[in-house]
Amino acid sequence: MSGGTLKSFAFDPALLPPVAERRPTTRVVHGQTLADDYAWLRAENWQAVLSDPATLPQPIRAVLDAENAYSSRLLGPLADLTETLVGEMRGRIKEDDSSVPLADGPWLYYTRYRQGGQQPLICRKRGEDGDDAILLDGDHERGDQPFFSIGDAVHAPDHGKLAWSVDAKGSELYTIRIRDLVSGVDLADAVEHSEGSIVWLADSSGFYYVRVDDNHRTAQVFRHLIGRAEDELVFEELDPAWFVGIDRSQSGSFAIIKVSDHNASECHLLDLADNAARPCCVEPRAPDLRYSVAHRGDRLFIRCNADGAEDFKIVSAPLDAPGRANWRDEVAHRRGRIIVSFTVYPDHLVRLDREDGLPAIVVRAFASGEEYSVAFDEEAYSLGFEGRYEFASPTLRFTYASMTTPRETFDYDLRTRERVLRKRQTIPSGHDAAAYVTRRLYATAPDGASVPITVLHKAGQALDGSAPLLLYGYGAYGHPLPASFSANILSLVDRGFVYALAHVRGGTDKGWHWYLDGKLANKPNTFSDFLTVGRHLITEGYTGQGRIVAHGGSAGGMLMGAIANLAPELFAGIIANVPFVDVLNTMLDHDLPLTPPEWLEWGNPIASPEAFAAIRAYSPYDNVAAKTYPPIFALAGLTDPRVTYWEPAKWVARLRATMTAGGPILLKTNMGAGHGGASGRFDRLGEVAEEYAFALACVGLAPSS
Repeated sequence: MSGGTLKSFAFDPALLPPVAERRPTTRVVHGQTLADDYAWLRAENWQAVLSDPATLPQPIRAVLDAENAYSSRLLGPLADLTETLVGEMRGRIKEDDSSVPLADGPWLYYTRYRQGGQQPLICRKRGEDGDDAILLDGDHERGDQPFFSIGDAVHAPDHGKLAWSVDAKGSELYTIRIRDLVSGVDLADAVEHSEGSIVWLADSSGFYYVRVDDNHRTAQVFRHLIGRAEDELVFEELDPAWFVGIDRSQSGSFAIIKVSDHNASECHLLDLADNAARPCCVEPRAPDLRYSVAHRGDRLFIRCNADGAEDFKIVSAPLDAPGRANWRDEVAHRRGRIIVSFTVYPDHLVRLDREDGLPAIVVRAFASGEEYSVAFDEEAYSLGFEGRYEFASPTLRFTYASMTTPRETFDYDLRTRERVLRKRQTIPSGHDAAAYVTRRLYATAPDGASVPITVLHKAGQALDGSAPLLLYGYGAYGHPLPASFSANILSLVDRGFVYALAHVRGGTDKGWHWYLDGKLANKPNTFSDFLTVGRHLITEGYTGQGRIVAHGGSAGGMLMGAIANLAPELFAGIIANVPFVDVLNTMLDHDLPLTPPEWLEWGNPIASPEAFAAIRAYSPYDNVAAKTYPPIFALAGLTDPRVTYWEPAKWVARLRATMTAGGPILLKTNMGAGHGGASGRFDRLGEVAEEYAFALACVGLAPSS
């Protein structure tokens, strides 16, 4: 136990929270009256605020400043604990760390950090014994800017230039610059308002990128030729419900334009050897058809859900006739085994499967059709592929981690099946995996669904219901929760917390049906699953009633708002990062960047009375009630384009005005960052430490002075 002798901590009730002005507004939708006293907190010039936070209207800024001041005063007694936690977390970071180099021709490319550095250094060297050359110094480029996040940093095929993108506001509006790697100087070319991704042309004369429009939507792909004043539009998506992204095929032959909404996708190929290429559609979009592509020789390999393959199958098609009529099955569909991703090598097809929440790497030889899995022993773990520059490489690079095992990077020879550990995450302050226990449990939901849970706790911990527990959940967009290693969470576990992941419906932890059972009209399953997990952990002795601190962010923040309304008595506290809590009003606002695409996830309450009623029934902001709420810590980013700052601001104001007891309710807005919080690997620790100090205080584990 670190941090000294423990005593009960109480948030000072003498500190009175700010009171946001009530400006009642009403409107009628589908014959129903919606009242909103805090709609005025939505700045009319929100687009301008994303680019320049100084343009936020003063009355709104005054509310956010007052909330920040209140949070600082209320959390002031936890300052020493927060500082201790930061020190512990930083002690688990190898400050002069570096990635495993990746070969591309004569060069090895990698990322490293200097001692004390906040930002990455993009580097290369000639061979293993070559001299380290810094191509891009993130610390130098940041200077004294409060926010600085590098998106892509991609060397040109001729190794003479580096295109790199940077977001300097947290609004996810990236500027792309081009560095001459001989002189080390950036060229005059600069591309503003990009999505951040970069795909070079084969002759290194330019690149493709996605532009972000005035409504912060990704709708256009442009070709930028170095030295040319005007960029050329090569693709445009006119439907605001569809996102546009771009990537490079592993073969290096194509840029892949992927257009998608939450139900379907469409891919187009751009020949990188043709500087005047036009997009070639692989298969036109169709309702509920989702697919992605990879290239090998004269064929495309396609992961798709065609013909009822809800958990996906892999097909192939001729490159010169890639349409669905020519798709040939390569890996058959099997319900419950979801094909998460795949990659193609000259002689092998490698895929990442997940079944019952556990991932597996499966390798298939093209010549023989023989298939085998790369095996792992732990009860719960996470796996991931890492990219490569050279298509012909016989080496698969993958990462492995579990709740007890720090991240490991392996090179796996697909020909010999030899596995080589290239890097193990170093914990400078020390880490003994045997000192911790990770388990995979299952809770039975009211409708009979079996909900997976991943649990971490100290070895020898008494499971008598006395331990506090941090319960994390997300449950949206089909994103699973990986059972991976978190060095930061050890600061809570070492103080007696149990840490648990709730693999609730809305993710794809158990296949695509697990996602469908937690979206649209089924969204309440996400919330009931989370509560089911909490109650199961109480029954099994991992924690007790009122000893759980719930944690979630973004769509997981919606989950936090919902469970606060449904079962506040279950929780000692709730941490809601950038919480999507004003669901109904946001889905009724078609001018917001993400609203049209999100209708397929939550429903369209503008067009559908049924969707309106369903969302209204669970929207956290609309269901705040006169009851006792636990302490809630909401965190926001002023320049967040995904969950706008006014959602948590309105939620906190309504909670305080409506609740009958409990709290306190805190709101902290990062006035210089967006959805991901502070930039810089150490700056972010301060935010995490404050959240964990809040969690410790909620369960009475604040250290004495």
